[in-house]
Amino acid sequence: MSATFRFLLTRFIGLIFVLLALSFITFIVGYFAPGDPIRDLMGPHYVPQVYQQLKHAYGLDLPWWQQYFNFLSHVMHGTFGLSFYFKGQSAWSIVQSGLPYSVDLGLEILAVTLLIGIPVGAITAIHANTGIDTALTAIMMIFFAVPDIALIVTFQILMVWLYQNGLPSLPPDGWNSWQSHVGPVLITATTGAGYFARLTRTTVLETLGKDFVRTANAKGLHERVVMARHVLRYSSIPLITSIGVSLGYLVTGIFITEKFFNIPGISQITLTAIGQSDYPVIQAAVLLTGASVVLFNALTDVVYVMVDPRIRLN
Repeated sequence: MSATFRFLLTRFIGLIFVLLALSFITFIVGYFAPGDPIRDLMGPHYVPQVYQQLKHAYGLDLPWWQQYFNFLSHVMHGTFGLSFYFKGQSAWSIVQSGLPYSVDLGLEILAVTLLIGIPVGAITAIHANTGIDTALTAIMMIFFAVPDIALIVTFQILMVWLYQNGLPSLPPDGWNSWQSHVGPVLITATTGAGYFARLTRTTVLETLGKDFVRTANAKGLHERVVMARHVLRYSSIPLITSIGVSLGYLVTGIFITEKFFNIPGISQITLTAIGQSDYPVIQAAVLLTGASVVLFNALTDVVYVMVDPRIRLN
């Protein structure tokens, strides 16, 4: 059995235990949460007999442990149970409907984040303690510090004002054209770009002081060759870790961004489910997040070996 296969098998087993623990915590929180989802579902049309029938239909009149095992059975069948709010639909079908939007949004945000953050971080490291470093670092820190919600509101007000005055503008919300992607992607990517720029600057500066980099420079290698073959490769380990964590959360999109830009992704669906006490949908979204985080963290460790052969999987 190879080390890679043994490592992946161990992580897969760990994934099962993590998801079991996560499912139990999510279920218990929903079970003891205040409110009555069936009562909320009936609204002003409450009839005691119908209420009891609905509780029985959803299995909410059973002991908590039996409800939990029923929930695990629904997970194994890929349905996660029936939604309370979206009548007649499985929780997974509801979450799945928002998955393409969230993944699309997350991938675009991550791509813009890396395309801005990593090059800017490398440039500031190469030109450390110069005017270029000071200016770019200040801009990135502003991006990192300003809350997304402030930029979103400012952007939307500005776009509405431009439109009302007959000037070129971008859609203030939605996700139905490439123009509508510009605002949410660029605004949400600013925070990540600032973080990756700072992280890249720190790791590249540390790597530039290593003996093997001095040796490569002493051999007369071109600066670009030294940066590509040695500095950036050695500095990529912390970046891979951060990218792996970011990939784990792609499937759930960005809560604030999806909410304020009215993007029908998983985050928007989850917020609606929370407001309606739709626990099956909430549980499906939480487990999806947990599974993606553990999976991408495991894949990140595999990428470590590809980037740096000195690392071994145990």
